[in-house]
Amino acid sequence: MKIVKCIALCAGILLCLAALLLCGLITFLTITEYRPADLEEREIRFPPQTGEPALSDARQPAPLPALPRAAIGVPISLLSWNIGYAGLDAGADFFMDGGKTVRPAAAAVSRNLDGITQTIAAAHCDIVLVQEVDTASRRSYYTNQASLLAAGFPGSSAFAWNFRCAFVPYPFPEFIGKVSSGLVTLNRFETSTAMRISLPNPFAWPVRAANLKRCLLVSRLPLANSQAELVIVNLHLEAYDTSGGREAQTRALLDLLYREYAQGNYCIAGGDFNQNFPGIDPVRFAIKNSEHFIAGELSPALLAEGWRFAADPVTPGARLLNEPYSGDLDATQLYVIDGFIISPNVKLISAQTFDMGFAYSDHNPVKIEVRLE
Repeated sequence: MKIVKCIALCAGILLCLAALLLCGLITFLTITEYRPADLEEREIRFPPQTGEPALSDARQPAPLPALPRAAIGVPISLLSWNIGYAGLDAGADFFMDGGKTVRPAAAAVSRNLDGITQTIAAAHCDIVLVQEVDTASRRSYYTNQASLLAAGFPGSSAFAWNFRCAFVPYPFPEFIGKVSSGLVTLNRFETSTAMRISLPNPFAWPVRAANLKRCLLVSRLPLANSQAELVIVNLHLEAYDTSGGREAQTRALLDLLYREYAQGNYCIAGGDFNQNFPGIDPVRFAIKNSEHFIAGELSPALLAEGWRFAADPVTPGARLLNEPYSGDLDATQLYVIDGFIISPNVKLISAQTFDMGFAYSDHNPVKIEVRLE
């Protein structure tokens, strides 16, 4: 009986300690929770100019470099790419998608980031919308990917947090840890403002404390030959929620776009919708295993008259990360969840997904060319 009592006492002590640790963790996450405002202005940054000397305390900063203005009637090229924090290349799997890996190797992150920056540079696009860009995350070895992307682009950059948490306590025992990640918009054109607009959050406390706080990164571009503005929206909508959060975020996006268009502006929204675009082959992109991530569906009926989706319905834009990519498309769960929405006064010239074999990310980049009418 003494042995039984001793075991019970030890078990009780361990349970109490576990409960205390859990309470302490929840308290810590609640205190440090990222609580963004509904609307926040973001800084528009420029990389240092080649050969520019360091500023002394006595010297005033140089004026920001002048950029050309976008214009009606002149083609504009845009690229959207979810880079998966440079950690989800063709050789990767991911525990949230049915795989096992939580943290990629440091060498892979560095190699992928080099490939990503080179691909963006080679695309020569006027505007680049990038999602899942880390600035100080354990999973990507605290590399400031936003700064590295901006440094290699001949124009301005803006950043908005989508995920900011001091410690993500999942999965056990190899935790994700600290995450600081978000959206980056790179722009060769003059930008007047960049705003972070919070999206509806489907998560309740305490899960909310360590989860994403998704947003829209909205850039306003003055036009050279019009009083109207070009409104560019960078987005990454909800992925794993099944409570209607993704649909609520889509409605919030459309409400914003319709308001801007009603004011006479031109609107282009691009990014990772986590919803398949209309017009894809239902056989090629069919669900292969319902236990894993299932993308939503973007219906043409969602859009008001004259609005349109802009995506490549043929080339796979994303893959499931339940296992490394074998190169066999027929054996891989594929999606077309990356693309754009454009307003009626924007003419679509072309839309193309670059088939890169998921070399640097679980997403392939999507490029469109448009003209403001």
